[in-house]
Amino acid sequence: MHRSIAPARLAALVGPFDREPAYRGLCQALQALIGDGRIPLGTRLPSERSVGQALGVSRNTVTRAYAELAASGFASARQGSGTFATAPPERRRAHDRALRSLGTRQSPQGAIDLTCAAGAAADGIAAAYARALAALPAYLGSDGYLPSGLPALQARIAEAYARRGLPTRAQQIVVTSGALSAIAIAARALTRPGDRITVESPGYPNAIDALRLGGAALVASPLADPLGEDGWDLAGIEATLRQTAPRFAYLIPDFQNPTGQLMDEATRARYAAALRAAGTVAIVDETLQATRLSPVPMPAPFALHAADAVTVGSASKLGWGGLRVGWIRAPREQVERIVATRAQMDLGSSLFDQLVACELLDADDPYAARRERNRRQRDALAAALREHLPGWRFRLPDGGLTLWVQLPHGQATVLAAEVERAGVHIAPGPVFGVDGGLDQWLRLPYARPEEQLVEAVQLIAAAWKAMPDAAAARRTRAKLLIA
Repeated sequence: MHRSIAPARLAALVGPFDREPAYRGLCQALQALIGDGRIPLGTRLPSERSVGQALGVSRNTVTRAYAELAASGFASARQGSGTFATAPPERRRAHDRALRSLGTRQSPQGAIDLTCAAGAAADGIAAAYARALAALPAYLGSDGYLPSGLPALQARIAEAYARRGLPTRAQQIVVTSGALSAIAIAARALTRPGDRITVESPGYPNAIDALRLGGAALVASPLADPLGEDGWDLAGIEATLRQTAPRFAYLIPDFQNPTGQLMDEATRARYAAALRAAGTVAIVDETLQATRLSPVPMPAPFALHAADAVTVGSASKLGWGGLRVGWIRAPREQVERIVATRAQMDLGSSLFDQLVACELLDADDPYAARRERNRRQRDALAAALREHLPGWRFRLPDGGLTLWVQLPHGQATVLAAEVERAGVHIAPGPVFGVDGGLDQWLRLPYARPEEQLVEAVQLIAAAWKAMPDAAAARRTRAKLLIA
């Protein structure tokens, strides 16, 4: 299977570029597109002649650009097959231990860990646990094994979907031990080893790993400019679906992790139509759906446009990460297989935690207790970045828990190593790519106290300004490329 990109599409992605000299400007533009994932690794680039025609440059210019691209490790020429996008080996999956700090490495006393997008429990969570404890004795006469979930919780989750405009029966809900468990169960139940699954790039690394461990062949589906308003590159997604014919597509339409993008209604409808045309089923991650920070109405659930979609959700973002309750909403004909697969992995989620989740979902707005706090934290992080690192670019999201930040130059993996010595742990871009890349980006969660966020930015800024590469780039004004 070879993915390819049409000359006109390549020209649209490249856009205006430095033409003095043109071959070098084109090479730099292509490096940036490959580095940030908009041209996925392994994609066959168009012929030199067709690119020259699309961009209005000579074939010799494109030939020289491709040669420099290959020399820098961002392309490889295969005799008789063409030129393919690659990445330098040392930059493909660099620093991927960054998201595994808790329990796997020793942090200095007082270190600030920004690798995990989760914070303290919401106000009122202790009261919810107390009410659940009072309700628990009524269930102690049973064996406590509920592979499909507590019926009362299934009903509440189904009602929540119905309020959002998606009719759902309780029998369509399977309760799991968190959303990540839901993703793993769905993938194991519905896919076979070797099945292709498209995943967003950048995307949620734990889900990427869960899908890969299930034996799937993952295909990167790049987003559009993460700092723009368009979010999803529909033309690129449609081309990927046509060329790779994946069995499933994993996507996060609601405050996408890590970019924070929210998919609008028109994009959902077009995306779902493309999936139907390709015979591809959506695995929709709604973990962050409730985290909006303004009163703007949310789009309807993606599954309203895709009746065969499998949707996963979670209670942890509503109340507390320690509340390990997630769920799967699936078409009725898939539920039996999902439950049977789940029973092979465990016999059900904690009944006590499910009672706590019931308490949370009984509220009119379960996220209300966290919304104002997270809005203040988001704004504090954004203000600190603007003050101390004004050259860094980001888009202020209207939900989710993270900022996706672009460095003006240099490598996020190098910066992550430097700031770790200063007592701050951050997650660089390559962690969020299927095949690495994205090394001019990093994810900064704002689910931390405001004073911690400001202190972290100050420490990051000090490390950034002390880095030799950054100083050299300021002196020479050279354009360092995304890797």
